Amino acid sequence: MAFEILEQGMIARQPTTGPDAVAACSRCVVTAESNLVCSFAVQEALGQNDFKQVIVHSDDGGRTWTKPAYMWPHLHDDFAHIGSISKAPDGTCFITGIRIPIDSPGESFWLDETQGIKQNAMFWASSADQGLTWTDPVPIDLPAAGSAEAPGALTVTRDGSWICCYSPYNTFDPDVEVDRNRVVYLRSEDRGATWQHGSMLRFDDAGSTAAEAWVVELADGRLLGACWQIAPHGKPDYPNAYALSHNGGLSWTPTRSTGTMGQSISLTALADGSALMAYNQRQHGEPGIRLAVARPADDDFGIEADELVWKAEVRTQSDSSGEHDEWQDYSFGEPAVTVLPDGAFLVVFWLIQPDVRGIGYVKVK
Repeated sequence: MAFEILEQGMIARQPTTGPDAVAACSRCVVTAESNLVCSFAVQEALGQNDFKQVIVHSDDGGRTWTKPAYMWPHLHDDFAHIGSISKAPDGTCFITGIRIPIDSPGESFWLDETQGIKQNAMFWASSADQGLTWTDPVPIDLPAAGSAEAPGALTVTRDGSWICCYSPYNTFDPDVEVDRNRVVYLRSEDRGATWQHGSMLRFDDAGSTAAEAWVVELADGRLLGACWQIAPHGKPDYPNAYALSHNGGLSWTPTRSTGTMGQSISLTALADGSALMAYNQRQHGEPGIRLAVARPADDDFGIEADELVWKAEVRTQSDSSGEHDEWQDYSFGEPAVTVLPDGAFLVVFWLIQPDVRGIGYVKVK
């Protein structure tokens, strides 16, 4: 199998300095009218706790986009929101992610001393009119000690259950002990009123941690979860990890390797039973966004194709290692894939390249 690049461009361009200078965590959905809705977050500088969720629309297949519009501006002084958009089988749109309280303007959400994220919660919001208007964010208290890192979108399964996941991170408090050797799932059977939780992925290496976790429902009803597995101090390099659930997320197969060497990942289920996994490549081979097609089984990810679909001009902003600890020097990331009505794949991601920054896309088939 080979991917054909149809076109590439920018959904939104960001200024190099000043308000909204950096964009992150982008994803699109197709509405019932075959229009596109894309949501992402902007901030003034990497590491600053001022994420603002924005939304854009396209009615011509992604060739042109509306000007980004702020979501929940009345909350900007109190909370930073960063999340991903998804669509339920009934057409309802959701945005799910993390919600970080803001105590002072210009503060950081990250503390190097603890390698921690400021204590946060998750949230969800919904739209019943194709992404035109949205409910206010509804917080989801975390079920275990620590903060959440959660770029993955909410999945509403065909039986109506809601499921999402997050990677536990340290907080600013060095005395808080966090079980970081796993990915946590959150599952609701009552439309977000209450949540069950458990471990979706668990690593044999006790020092391993996770990031960029996603979960989707495959065509046959199984759930597929995957993440970037990070070794202590970045070494050795582990392949991305995955697991499957045959009972709606109540239990999961043992965590296995996808065989792909990369970082930030996302998942998209296809109608033929396979899955797309988009992921970054900063350290192995040509830098850029890769797209893999897989037919996962309990003990084999079943990769059928794995190719570079967007090549970065620079691997990182200042030629750093590209490891997890160097995240503030990343120059692209968080790719996500939407299947368009004509069957093409729209891959969207944030980028900070020498001549452009913002939300980019590449359309492939």
